[in-house]
Amino acid sequence: MNVQDTTIRGQQPATDATLQARVSELQAGLEHGLIGAGVLIERLLIGLLTGGHVLVEGAPGLAKTRAVKRLSAGLDATFARIQCTPDLMPADLTGTTVWRPDEGKFEFLAGPLFHSLVLVDEINRAPPKVQSALLEAMAERQVTAGANTHALPDPFMVVATQNPIEHEGTFPLPEAQLDRFLLHVVVGLPDAASERRILDLVEREQVSGEDAMPLRLSADEVRRARRDVANVHLAPALKDYIVRIVTATRDADSAPEVRRAIEYPVSPRGTLSLAAAAKARAYLHGRDHATPDDVAELAADTLAHRLVLTWRAAADGRTARDLVAPLLDAVRPL
Repeated sequence: MNVQDTTIRGQQPATDATLQARVSELQAGLEHGLIGAGVLIERLLIGLLTGGHVLVEGAPGLAKTRAVKRLSAGLDATFARIQCTPDLMPADLTGTTVWRPDEGKFEFLAGPLFHSLVLVDEINRAPPKVQSALLEAMAERQVTAGANTHALPDPFMVVATQNPIEHEGTFPLPEAQLDRFLLHVVVGLPDAASERRILDLVEREQVSGEDAMPLRLSADEVRRARRDVANVHLAPALKDYIVRIVTATRDADSAPEVRRAIEYPVSPRGTLSLAAAAKARAYLHGRDHATPDDVAELAADTLAHRLVLTWRAAADGRTARDLVAPLLDAVRPL
């Protein structure tokens, strides 16, 4: 069976074309205010459409925070920004319980995590206790304070940033924390043409202000779009392709050179994440079915942060992202 085969269209739930057009308009609005950031924008929307979280890594000045703020401007939902520092406490994120003497009872005051879109800036500056509190919120969509558990809003999405070139006063994210991110996006420096356009954009905004987003998606529209994305078709052969890619990180026979460089391979969460992300990318491209190109395009951002290299591979200067291309060369779609 060819991986692009789909079932009869009548058997698939209909996609809301008007809603899909509004999501495309949101994407165009993001691209209008973010020069050369098409990949980052697509990954942020994939996170939004799947209910996944996104980790964005890049040097200072690459519009990581600006991208998330502009996304928040296109959503009719609450937004909070958390600036991580080494002295941050879990209650600074989750909230705290206070005593109300006039009422004779305790009251929980919600922290910034109780917003639909949460930007966690420089997450690797947060100490381990804070990262653990964030882990519960990301994994369970809830916060535990004292003896009580509080549900987070729906939709709920965390976008975290980290700076790869400054390590003093940082706490590297543990593998369990990294695994909770659907995507890990690495933002590179722009080329000369894009940088000139950035200069023109900033000069124009200094005179006339930042252009407003063309629309604001409501929370209900986000939930409906997520249902449409869940209904995007994955052909059985494409599912097999995704599984073969992930299990090749564990199987010495499929990609032996890659496997020798891996200490801990990708778990089944990587399979689920790659499948969900491929569906969302297909939706953003106006298709009701995912293709091998969707899988290959997202493989590095979905799988690399879930791989742990051997000490020898790390000593040789290899990175987890270096392994994805040979992995895809060794595992081909049927």
